[in-house]
Amino acid sequence: MNLLAFETSTEACSVALWLDGEVRERHELAPRRHAELSLPWAEQLLSEAGIKRSQLDAIAIGRGPGAFTGVRLAIAIAQGIALALDKPIVPVSTLAVLAMRAHGLSEPAQANARVFAAIDARMGEVYTAAFELRDGDAIALSEEAVLAPNEAIVPGQDNGWFGVGTGFAAAEGALAQAQRTRFVAIDPAALPHAADLARLAALAYARGEVVAPERVEPAYLRNNVALTIAEQIALRAKSK
Repeated sequence: MNLLAFETSTEACSVALWLDGEVRERHELAPRRHAELSLPWAEQLLSEAGIKRSQLDAIAIGRGPGAFTGVRLAIAIAQGIALALDKPIVPVSTLAVLAMRAHGLSEPAQANARVFAAIDARMGEVYTAAFELRDGDAIALSEEAVLAPNEAIVPGQDNGWFGVGTGFAAAEGALAQAQRTRFVAIDPAALPHAADLARLAALAYARGEVVAPERVEPAYLRNNVALTIAEQIALRAKSK
């Protein structure tokens, strides 16, 4: 199975190609350059692998939550390619993709590691969700949420969690400080990678979790994506 994956929900731009279990990736911290880099990287990966677009079985995307423009860009690119090729799209939670970064916090990587993923949502909030890494997959243990860092709650009562994502650095590390005893390791600089997206999408594809290009839905979590200036000022004041 061949799959092309785009993850542009954060400041990192990431594109990967899955070829029957082999993963090739382009990844760079490139704020505001996602539109410039994504398609050329995809073409480079296909060319280097000797694969034509017509040989792809599906297009995978990080569906968010994340930056509004980044999420929309990944969807637009994937829809354009998928519609042209008459192929399905595999949407995957960006927080699930981020959770896969926890493997780098434990050597050797723990089986069934519990991970709390958090992305800085700006305006005094973070996107969060809890997962268990099991058999190469990220199994959701909670709903995705957007809330103030000090209001984020790790499920259950047990310790031994891994924390990943820029949400742990937001508001001077308020999330980590509020629940520091729950975590054995935290990487506040972790960002989602398209290689991890491709791995999760391959599993989702095998389960039949695909959608038609025109039915892809982004995960914004916020009711109002484009806040007024007054609302932004109010949110910043609340977070101080």
